[in-house]
Amino acid sequence: MLPPLPPRGPRTVCTLLLFGCACFGPAASLRGAPPTWNCFRGPGGQGQATARRLPLEWNESTNVTWKTPISGRGHSSPVIDSGTVWVTTARFDGTALGAVGLDLETGEILHSVTVFRPDDVEEIHSDNTYASPTPVVAGGRVYVHFGRYGTACLDGRTGEVLWRNDELVIEHQGGPGSSPVLFEDLLIVTCDGADLQFLAALDTATGEIRWKTNRSAPFRTNPITHRAFSTPLIVEHDGDWQLISPGADQVHAYDPRTGDELWHVCYTGFSNVPAPVYADGVVYVCTGFFGPELWAIRIDGTGNVSESHVLWKLKGRVPETPSPIYHDGTIYMVANTGVAACVDAATGKRTSVLRLGGNYSASPVSGGGHLYFCSEDGITRIVRPGEKPRVVETNRLSGGIFASPAILDEALIIRTEEAIYRIEQSDD
Repeated sequence: MLPPLPPRGPRTVCTLLLFGCACFGPAASLRGAPPTWNCFRGPGGQGQATARRLPLEWNESTNVTWKTPISGRGHSSPVIDSGTVWVTTARFDGTALGAVGLDLETGEILHSVTVFRPDDVEEIHSDNTYASPTPVVAGGRVYVHFGRYGTACLDGRTGEVLWRNDELVIEHQGGPGSSPVLFEDLLIVTCDGADLQFLAALDTATGEIRWKTNRSAPFRTNPITHRAFSTPLIVEHDGDWQLISPGADQVHAYDPRTGDELWHVCYTGFSNVPAPVYADGVVYVCTGFFGPELWAIRIDGTGNVSESHVLWKLKGRVPETPSPIYHDGTIYMVANTGVAACVDAATGKRTSVLRLGGNYSASPVSGGGHLYFCSEDGITRIVRPGEKPRVVETNRLSGGIFASPAILDEALIIRTEEAIYRIEQSDD
């Protein structure tokens, strides 16, 4: 059982986690009402924010409102609801999986909850963690997902676990990666293992399975090529909703209410990580490891539309891990090895290349007229998009960045391997 939270001290950030307590620095006041960044890549699931003013310069001592060290290890991105920042974390050996809630204004830990204690823990890839899927927050509830180890719902006010579901067991062969998405009263999770490949929708009130749909397109014979780790995207098209979900060797669109398949496209690629992006009736999908390509697909089809609805395909400098981002008619993306490309969304033609340097796992976000690319060495490169995009600032924090940032009205919440930061322009 976790120890009780210590009394809150004046202007002090205290971290109470699965494994201990430490204190750090002064905290500043939050300006305005608490905003919401509710899921992986934020509202809409595409990393786009309406913020008009975001910080452009920071380091460990400049424009950091608060910094809260985080114990354990996790690559889940921060989400924000009702004035609380939520992340998941895990012991390095995966034997304790938990959720942590921080006060958005001060960075103080409000909740630290051990959700699962697995008995049988799979080995994970060295780049992954046991707490990589990002939570979803809505209506005062926090939904956390740890792949084969279970899914749970927490009360966002008290931290109490309201329900758990441990029925969706697969062989990840590398660890969990796909984040859940919320649609109406359904929490939808993706389960693309080496042994089983399906999507399932859980009742948000009870955690019971409401529908479960197996991938339909054919796979190659080697089970390792059946795995995928992508997060689906829910879009509205012509008054109907589609759940667009890349998997190994295929991308499917489903009716999110029922799980019924609407269409699919076959490609060659597996271990897919990037989430799709969407604009104007077209979805843009990365096809996976070993020769990744970016495909543009019209979403108005039915059945197998592999031959009829693929508008273009792009090879080279396509990410295997970071998701692309759409901005003003252009797809911006960074390959794992730090080469960024700008692609005309209508034609698939590469218009610019930027050599950012470093290695990348986090997905970029946009806000305040800029794109933010966070690297595994803790550096955020800020790009001004346009006909001739360029890097306008380079900022470093202590610890690598594998999680995608969350955006507030005028601030960024960035998770490194060591801590969570609130970064915004100082009034000084």
